[in-house]
Amino acid sequence: MKRIAVFILFWVCAIGSAQTINDVLRYGLEDLQGTARYQAMGGAFGALGGELSALSANPAGSAVFNNGLFALTASNYNRNNTADFFGTRTGTSLNALELNQVGGVFVFRSTGGSPWKKLALAINYDLVENFDNEFLVRGNSPVGTDQYFLTFAQGVPLGPLRVQDGEFIEEAYLDIGSRLGFADQQAFLGFQAGFIDPEDPDNDNNTQYFSNAAYNTVSQEYLQRTNGFNGKFTMNFAGQYQENLYLGASLNFHSVIYERLTLLDETGYDPASEIQASSFDTFLRSEGAGFSFGLGAIAKLSELVRVGASYQSPTWYRLADDFSQRTNTDFDGKNPDITFIDFGIVNLFEEYTVKTPARFMGSMALVFGLNGLLSFDYGYQDFSRAELRPNSDPSFNSENAFISQQLGGVSTFRLGGEYRLGPVSLRGGYRYEESPFRDNPNWGDLEALSGGIGYSWGGSRLDFSFSRAEQDVQESIYDIGLSNASVNRVNRFYTLSYTLNF
Repeated sequence: MKRIAVFILFWVCAIGSAQTINDVLRYGLEDLQGTARYQAMGGAFGALGGELSALSANPAGSAVFNNGLFALTASNYNRNNTADFFGTRTGTSLNALELNQVGGVFVFRSTGGSPWKKLALAINYDLVENFDNEFLVRGNSPVGTDQYFLTFAQGVPLGPLRVQDGEFIEEAYLDIGSRLGFADQQAFLGFQAGFIDPEDPDNDNNTQYFSNAAYNTVSQEYLQRTNGFNGKFTMNFAGQYQENLYLGASLNFHSVIYERLTLLDETGYDPASEIQASSFDTFLRSEGAGFSFGLGAIAKLSELVRVGASYQSPTWYRLADDFSQRTNTDFDGKNPDITFIDFGIVNLFEEYTVKTPARFMGSMALVFGLNGLLSFDYGYQDFSRAELRPNSDPSFNSENAFISQQLGGVSTFRLGGEYRLGPVSLRGGYRYEESPFRDNPNWGDLEALSGGIGYSWGGSRLDFSFSRAEQDVQESIYDIGLSNASVNRVNRFYTLSYTLNF
């Protein structure tokens, strides 16, 4: 009977909001991916076009193609993360192989003297973000897991945190989340696991709690492992007007799956502490879809100089989360049934929207005939304008105010070049992206270098690229109450593309 009751609640439970600034950063900051040629040149294609992945930089780029083509790309992702946690450094490495781009373009030349010389229709899929990643933190922290639960519990009445007669602990956990929200549910979890106790245990109206853990520092080992993807399917239409102007528009449809597993083990308490060991694990799954559109133009000022401008609208992601937890301590006074709350007991969140900021881009390129080219892009996004919705949710309004205070404008600089030696093309690129935070010394700017080679024969082309991006970021060990770790991210992408002209 117990399992049946939990199974029913599994589907009907809906709890209050727990979405944060991290959701905005996760979906608003994107890796530079796409075809090997695009990656090799640092994505600097805003004034060039003629590459399927360049449609994300400037939708007018498809009109630059002289003929139809099909392109297919695969990448190997190598991610190295080194976490610094109160002076202790721990490294992890992960490899993943993905088919990250596939698409084609059809070019229709006009006849009869129309000023529109060409029309192009492109369909392309790009893997905007591969979420496969992990980092490991080890070290001694002055802030233990008990502080996570204390942060939520202070001010919460004791009465609802008790398991009622005839009630299973899983039912109480889900019911509190459904009726009272996320904060009260975390207070319940900490109380039942023995992390915290009430100041006045005989008073159901008690709202003050203390920790059962005693320590100056605790030894923590924390693993965060993520996987999933953010894929973008683009439908693009563009045209060449007269000889020197290209105009285009795109509709972008996103598909998102994100999973995050966190495992935290804690020891090293004082000998007299009533808790000597604890664990706290979570699992989050987000799934949904998004939409955006883009507009762009490219102008040939001369045979040498081209300029481009584009606008990418905000992306509106409609997402739904499910979330599960498990925790335990060796505290003698804990509820022994706490182990029944595990990853099989799932909270279902109401659907919500993440709105990422619009992006503006200006570009310039020098084209040296068949010998090569140089290209530069400047992009700007104001992350203070990112939002969590619905706006009617008070917790979202509070988090949006925090986002507008913490995040700011992000400038991106891209520089790319290509030199051609007959059928062989040599390429290089550089990318610089500012930190999205107004003032956070632990979240640095991103810098990336890239290079590649291409070989053409007949109607086919094979391209290879290598890119290396590095950035220092601050990672939360849970969103509240615990210390943060500084993580040095080094991402290396090895990419191979095949292009067939027709």
